[in-house]
Amino acid sequence: MTSYCGAPSDPFDWIHRWNLDPVLLVTLGVAAFMAPRSRYPCLVWAAVGALALAFVSPLCAMSVALFSARAVHHLLIVTLAAPLIALAFPVRRSKHLGAAFVMSTITLWAWHLPSLYDWALADTAMYWLMQISLLGTAAWFWRALFAAPPVTAALCAILGMAQMGMLGALLTFAKAPLYAAHFGTTLPWGLEQVADQQLAGLVMWVPGTIPYAIALAAITRRAWARISVAT
Repeated sequence: MTSYCGAPSDPFDWIHRWNLDPVLLVTLGVAAFMAPRSRYPCLVWAAVGALALAFVSPLCAMSVALFSARAVHHLLIVTLAAPLIALAFPVRRSKHLGAAFVMSTITLWAWHLPSLYDWALADTAMYWLMQISLLGTAAWFWRALFAAPPVTAALCAILGMAQMGMLGALLTFAKAPLYAAHFGTTLPWGLEQVADQQLAGLVMWVPGTIPYAIALAAITRRAWARISVAT
């Protein structure tokens, strides 16, 4: 199958499979150039770097072959680039945190439905709809989370960690291949499709929950510091 990132890479050519789409490169370049206009340009540059790793590096083509690489790809967007963007462009008040959590969760889970996932890999417009919606809803969630009162923020961080872990667990324990897009693409890598799918689930289940745990720890520390100052 051929998707936006090209044909599935194999262990012999993956390192050479850089995505040099000029529209993508210009978009990332403009974002990096505009970073100094933010209060925290280093965070913007870090977010651009995470997106470049996801879309420009050989990971892009590898994610066509391996669902486990796609899991890493999605985590770079949802749990790295999105919170960096949220920190670079903070809001003073948390608005609609519950709605942001629900929408980001629905978006993440919906794009892992086999029919939508396979469609996104087969159609460039759907591919970018998947990526933009994942990044947009995740950035909305993280911005609202970082501005929320400590108790509310801690609760949503726990819920975020739980939903990511649950999705990862469902993929890990699935007994049959779910995605037609990866039928046969994992074999050159020495992986059966189910094994690759289980590896993807573990990636989401364990590393995927770490950013939420870090956020929870930071929220707890901030709340404790405020209590200490007050007393």
